[in-house]
Amino acid sequence: MNTKRHEYSACIKWTGNTGEGTAKYNSYKRSWQLATSGKPLVECSNDPVLGGDPAKHNPEDMLVASIASCHMLWYLHLCAVAGITVTSYKDIPLAIGEMETSGAGRFKSITLRPQIVITATSNIEKARAIHNDVHQYCFIARSINFPVEIEPGIVRV
Repeated sequence: MNTKRHEYSACIKWTGNTGEGTAKYNSYKRSWQLATSGKPLVECSNDPVLGGDPAKHNPEDMLVASIASCHMLWYLHLCAVAGITVTSYKDIPLAIGEMETSGAGRFKSITLRPQIVITATSNIEKARAIHNDVHQYCFIARSINFPVEIEPGIVRV
């Protein structure tokens, strides 16, 4: 198999030291900054269930958004190659997680629910079928160990 290596890097800097560090469980904030070279800084926090700031992105938000975004980008690419013209794409994915009494958690599944508009001359059956092909390509979906389901709504206009 011929492969090409890709590298990704980020800088994670904890910003939650309120003066005592982690001296006590409630003495620090679960906040940090995510920086990647040449891109805007992202203020992050833990899931609010775990004491995080609900106004900031958390790792779970970012994973769900990453999976949905990767699927969308490959879907658009494969539609373009197949001669299907997409004019609108919006997804509101739903991830299901579970947390043990110890606090350990994991994702059980994610359902992508893209609402897609294609042109009247585009093949709607082919547009639906392409969703099944995306999993062969999506870098992120190929790297996770829980199911990703697709429930597309596609209309022609």
